[in-house]
Amino acid sequence: MRVFSTFLASYVLSQFYRSFLAVIAPELAAELALSPQDLGNLQAVWILGFVVTQFPVGWALDTIGPRRTVALQMLSAVAGAVLFATAHSALALEIAMALIGAGCGSIFMGAIYMFGRTAPSQRFALLCSLLLGLGTAGNLLAASPLALAAQWAGWRGAMLAMAAATALSALSILVLIRDPQRILGHGPRGLFGGIGEILKIRDLWPLLPITAVSYSVVLAARGLWAGPYFSSVYGLDPVERGNALLVMAAAMSAGAMAYGPLDRLLGTRKWVVFGGVLLTALCFIALALPGLPLAAAVVIMGLLGGFGMTYGVLMAHGRSFVPDHLLGRGITLLNVLFIGGAGILQPLSGALMNRLTDTPAAHAYATLYLIFAALLVAGLAVYVFAKDNPPKA
Repeated sequence: MRVFSTFLASYVLSQFYRSFLAVIAPELAAELALSPQDLGNLQAVWILGFVVTQFPVGWALDTIGPRRTVALQMLSAVAGAVLFATAHSALALEIAMALIGAGCGSIFMGAIYMFGRTAPSQRFALLCSLLLGLGTAGNLLAASPLALAAQWAGWRGAMLAMAAATALSALSILVLIRDPQRILGHGPRGLFGGIGEILKIRDLWPLLPITAVSYSVVLAARGLWAGPYFSSVYGLDPVERGNALLVMAAAMSAGAMAYGPLDRLLGTRKWVVFGGVLLTALCFIALALPGLPLAAAVVIMGLLGGFGMTYGVLMAHGRSFVPDHLLGRGITLLNVLFIGGAGILQPLSGALMNRLTDTPAAHAYATLYLIFAALLVAGLAVYVFAKDNPPKA
């Protein structure tokens, strides 16, 4: 319980940092003259900072342990949040987001490494999904509470407060977490050692495309485009946008927790993921319908967030094929695809929206959401050939 709650506090902050731009993006763009491409780049460099740390994190988890790996890396997020709060240019914001992304890169990985080493295998998806679901409270913080805090203290003051909270959380990891016993004498130990061995696991191959797109489109919708969508298409002000995004954030939290026990209850991981991703694609298609009323858009965005949280079950599906001595590098390789797919998608989506600035906002977002749906369907076309590896009773 101590391990779960300590990592949960840090993961709430990680979730906040990957989604807060959606609320303050219009104000940020107005104050610093940022284009849609600039906004897409901000989210992309957060992801880039996150992704480039993953292979070192995998090595560090397997060889040093999660306690020091996570606590020390979080100091980068502290520095990034302070820089963001004091930035006056797009370049400074990009550097800040890269530092924040790098600082968040080991939090979820450290937690699920601990789960994978210390918890029964049949509980792995449940623990991952609970952490993801409860941690998505960070999305709640990055909705109405952030909008209200930004109105009261400005977005700069809000970010300084988050920097302080991040420093405190890093200290709690260092003090409260104890590393599991290391597994010695198995395979290569270098920084990239074991990656080739993991890539030789053919059962993982059909999982890779859906891993790359399933979470990235949800992250793009919630973390970047949902706020501008409600602002441009429906004319919502910051607090109204925050309230609309609060619905999606709450649904994401509930959805992640609902997925947790499904692999055990239904006796399958593959088809839980398949059904969730298919429903997510249908939600994106529904958002592209012309003349969609605001209330319907808010509800569908919430359903999209809830159905889209297959992350924990898909991670459990992949983890089931990875041996324990390569666990750190195995889960971080999967996470590179989860988050790295978004790193590619974000600037591309920003470029697309830049090209569509002269078209009606509703048409531009309909185009974006249909592309997201198509990516999910393409991933499912490969994933359908994956081997199911259900949890043992």
